[in-house]
Amino acid sequence: MTDESRTDGALTGAQLFVKALENEGVRYIFGVPGEENLDLLEALRESSIQLILNRHEQAAGFMAATYGRLTGKVGVCLSTLGPGATNLVTAAAYAQLGAMPMMMISGQKPIKSSKQGLFQILDVVDLMRPLTKYTRQISNANTIPAKLREAFRLAAEERPGTVHLELPEDIASELATPDTHIFAPSDARRPTASEKSLRRAADMIRTAKHPLIMIGAGANRKRVSQALIHLVNTTDIPFFTTQMGKGVVDERHPRYLGNATLSSGDFIHCAIDHADLVINVGHDVVEKPPFFMQPGGKQVIHVNFSGADVDPVYFPQHEVVGDIANSVEWLADNCGHCPNHDFSEFLRVKEALEAHLEDRCEDDRFPIIPQRIVRDVRRVMPDDGIIALDNGMYKLWFARNYKAYDNNTVLLDNALASMGAGLPSAMMAAMLYPQQKVMAICGDGGFMMNSQEMETAVRLKLNLVILIINDNAYGMIKWKQAQEGFANFGLDYGNPDFVTYAQSYGAQGHQVSRTEDLQPTLTRAMKEGGVHLVDVPVDYSENDRVFNNELAELTRDLRADCG
Repeated sequence: MTDESRTDGALTGAQLFVKALENEGVRYIFGVPGEENLDLLEALRESSIQLILNRHEQAAGFMAATYGRLTGKVGVCLSTLGPGATNLVTAAAYAQLGAMPMMMISGQKPIKSSKQGLFQILDVVDLMRPLTKYTRQISNANTIPAKLREAFRLAAEERPGTVHLELPEDIASELATPDTHIFAPSDARRPTASEKSLRRAADMIRTAKHPLIMIGAGANRKRVSQALIHLVNTTDIPFFTTQMGKGVVDERHPRYLGNATLSSGDFIHCAIDHADLVINVGHDVVEKPPFFMQPGGKQVIHVNFSGADVDPVYFPQHEVVGDIANSVEWLADNCGHCPNHDFSEFLRVKEALEAHLEDRCEDDRFPIIPQRIVRDVRRVMPDDGIIALDNGMYKLWFARNYKAYDNNTVLLDNALASMGAGLPSAMMAAMLYPQQKVMAICGDGGFMMNSQEMETAVRLKLNLVILIINDNAYGMIKWKQAQEGFANFGLDYGNPDFVTYAQSYGAQGHQVSRTEDLQPTLTRAMKEGGVHLVDVPVDYSENDRVFNNELAELTRDLRADCG
């Protein structure tokens, strides 16, 4: 719609939509536009909002979700109708399960009159309903500001998640009435937990003999991180993390016990079994369980923004519901050091686990074993460096073996656990924090699911290293297949020449052919800047040896002592 068609200073629906987005502080929109978005695209052309043109809608959604995860603000992505919108479905679930604030905008054919029949028409609003907190079609331009404000409110409100608005083509070009106004963002604060619930939690902590702190994804915020450091330093209570809670407290802290990468059977579970109280800060049942509760077993305090979803493996005896940082600060100020606490077994577990994490990390066999890959990556990454992990067997090794020094420096997904998210997540981190070193760590399978976004990364002139851990197979499923006693079948494939593939996009490609070359190759790639792909063959025989056999043997006596 051109300027000449406006009357009395009225805006088109598309212009009003973009003005409302600007009012919400939106910096970027990630997406793949279609013809149904052309009015919106024209309004964006004159906007302060930067359009990031992706090569696939799924990657656009992953980038928007990661923006929400890293900033706490709502990330925004865009698609056309039909197949464009269905390509956002995985990203919608990724943000919803991962508690990442994200808004999807999809186009649609005109709804008041159309001569296209049912061509490309799907009920996208109904499609998105199970995957979102809020989904609406806009049927009148005058309602755009209210619907958009409500969508942003719900996306960011605890527990954060996904929202969706459908903007039909004729509503985007329709003139809104001149008196239509845009609503200011809310400045409402999160509610604080009741003093009664806080006092009961403090009493439970003081009377416990072997309390243990568990840190989950909901604690991965700066204020919560500072509060937890205060709590740990004040009480001396040891802590462990879920996969998505890594780095909330510096994992070099003397009270850090380890990561509950597995649901059971690791050293950390000896400590969990020994605990008579677990203070769960920020974990909920959407993330894969870090341990299983049993009736009549240890007590659990649920400290989170929202109440616990009760599950057969998770049924906390007490809940502290409210702003997590405020709750943790109150507990730190009111619990203090308790002389009846006994952490000796926990520290014995820590010693055993630390020794195991050092095992074989200097191994020089080739192809390279996972322990050595993790060790070399940790050595080249600075303290504030960010790694973004795709989903595969290597994610378990990094969650368990890689120590994170700050919150949101290890980006992984253990809720939807979708393949294909690693590269877009790393790209978003590199855009937001250009002064920090960023590395995408992907399996060959996960990388190829959104590898076309290398062109986007090169076009945006990002500084990014992409480490491909290459086994020419869906390695995690092969591991599970072997665990179940099935024959090796249906999971092997071929790959392109990754060095040539990277170069075809204008990136730099590197093939690691000796173990001793991995660390210097990564160092050189990060120093040079630009987009670099590093292909490293992996020896996954360690999966069975460590996770299926060695851990059971090494923890048997320790588990008996800790029970």
